[in-house]
Amino acid sequence: MFSHVMVGADDVEQAKVFYDATLGELGHKPGIIDANGRCFYYTKTGVFSISKPIDGEPACRGNGSTLGFTAANPEMADKWHATGLAKGGETCENPPGVREGSNGNLYIAYLRDPSGNKICALHRMV
Repeated sequence: MFSHVMVGADDVEQAKVFYDATLGELGHKPGIIDANGRCFYYTKTGVFSISKPIDGEPACRGNGSTLGFTAANPEMADKWHATGLAKGGETCENPPGVREGSNGNLYIAYLRDPSGNKICALHRMV
């Protein structure tokens, strides 16, 4: 459904350090900085990217928005969460754990990245 997702950051290099570490825990390669100073993480199913806002205003978090990354298992989600905290993220929502969903149970770990964007690692439990 989605071709790409981009989040804003005032300090793209700091965001890259955070996302290289957290996405690395989920099995992804480090991001690539382009000539415009944006950072891209390429996968077979889409692209995640980070950029300074093009309007020149400070980056701000989207109130009510969450970006979710797939975790292969709960342990991977826990490592993602711990790495995110160690790299400048902040915990938010409830601690990592099982949540009941309308389509089955989910294991979710939530963080705010250094720019305040709400992100999560999610494992669909079978």
